[in-house]
Amino acid sequence: MENILVPIFVVGMLFIGLPWIIFHYVTKWKTSATITNEDEQLLDELHRMARKLDDRMETIERIMAADNPNWRQSTLTDATSDPKPTLENFDNLLKERR
Repeated sequence: MENILVPIFVVGMLFIGLPWIIFHYVTKWKTSATITNEDEQLLDELHRMARKLDDRMETIERIMAADNPNWRQSTLTDATSDPKPTLENFDNLLKERR
């Protein structure tokens, strides 16, 4: 009797249990792959915040341009006056910091 139950149990596990587990997790993966309402609301809020920050930056740039028309050119020349970091300059920078 015991010799008959083991193969029946194994066949049942292979043809019923294993596909059930696979299909269960496939449906879980498919439902978790979609965006939830909370995620969508968070993305909308972040998008609104990014637009506000962009508007603020444009306002600041307009104010700075009204005060000093050449402010962009002066910031570019300040940035290019510093030597670009290279491997040779790296050793000198480390010595200066020590």
